[in-house]
Amino acid sequence: MDMDLYEILPSLPSDEIYIIGVDGLSRSGKTTIVNQLERKLSKKGIDSCTIHMDNHIVTKSERYHTGFEDWYEYYQLQWEVEWLREHLFEKVRSSSHLILPFYHNESDEREYKKVDLPYEGVIFIEGVFLQRKEWRPYFNHLIFLDCPRSRRFGREDPIARKNKKKFRNRYWKAEEYYLRNVKPHKSANFVLHT
Repeated sequence: MDMDLYEILPSLPSDEIYIIGVDGLSRSGKTTIVNQLERKLSKKGIDSCTIHMDNHIVTKSERYHTGFEDWYEYYQLQWEVEWLREHLFEKVRSSSHLILPFYHNESDEREYKKVDLPYEGVIFIEGVFLQRKEWRPYFNHLIFLDCPRSRRFGREDPIARKNKKKFRNRYWKAEEYYLRNVKPHKSANFVLHT
């Protein structure tokens, strides 16, 4: 990528919190881009922190074998959408810290932890499906990473790639629903091709 990533950020106001969402489908490069943006901001003396939405998913029993279709479980049940709206999105701009559930994959359990927030600067929130109607209003600026499915699938773990049926029925159907109904390309402030 030959562009200066700092160019995709808006003019940031001083002395306040600015919430930037980095949206994109699985393996589109969200974490990589956020890490690069944080380094750019740090060099300019701007405080930042990142909230990774994948850290705040629910346990397997709440998102698998629920009686709903696989894609629906991934899109609607993977996160407690309303709880996160109330306890993360509504509070992130005006709080010094949040108490959020962190999911541990090995034990399939969640642990509530304190997340300290800067008093001014940028808070990045990165994850899939960020522009769903429940969360979209809380962002000052949204970046959508547009990456072809074939490239994203190639970035998956080789063992995970063997279960292509799961990708077709769960992940890709949910992604297609999001692209078709939410149209993240159109509502983002900036679309970055990765």
